[in-house]
Amino acid sequence: MLRPLVVVVALLASTVFAEKPAITYKPPPPGEEDRPLITEIVVGPQGTDYAFKIEFNKEPWGDACGNRCANATLFLDTDNNKATGLKLKDPKAVESGADLSITIQGTKVYREASSRSVLKVKVRQFAEDSTEIDQGRQLAELDPVQDQERVLAQGTSVYLLIDANIGDLPAGSKLRVVYHPPDSKALVGNAQGLSAPGGSRVELFKDGKLSNPVKKKKKTDYEKF
Repeated sequence: MLRPLVVVVALLASTVFAEKPAITYKPPPPGEEDRPLITEIVVGPQGTDYAFKIEFNKEPWGDACGNRCANATLFLDTDNNKATGLKLKDPKAVESGADLSITIQGTKVYREASSRSVLKVKVRQFAEDSTEIDQGRQLAELDPVQDQERVLAQGTSVYLLIDANIGDLPAGSKLRVVYHPPDSKALVGNAQGLSAPGGSRVELFKDGKLSNPVKKKKKTDYEKF
């Protein structure tokens, strides 16, 4: 069995991710007080997980961003069906139909006279009766230390493996991803879904090339959730 950590590291070592970006965004040049913004989202199935490669326009956490680190949320419509998941009151809201939200936050933990930078990844699921974004049910809160097999951050890149077995997420052959940058219109993209042909494979990359698929044991929950 191949541990998820190896999958993430293999993705990081790759010069080319298998899937094309579902979303690309060119934000205005960042100022010192501006929070890091997402510039690229790549997502695809990896075994029983959703794998993400998320690029920011500057480091999303750490000393470089100080108290103005990332606070970015993306939405995933895991079955590309607006009849399931989030039901916002505005019928034109592109986030409607999202089954999952993933929030990436760079923050600080304060202890007496000291502080340290941390990166948090919050995963929420939207039920059929969810009519507001804050009504999602939190499924997990991950970080690169406690969940190093699920979260990897290096420079401006964040790599995630989100377990599709947590909660009761629907699955389809195509998924929809939404990112709404501040002071900009919402961006929408599509990618291969978990039930697409070949979607159950774990795809490993070495030296920028696709290696043979490796089967991975199905997980029912996070090891540290």
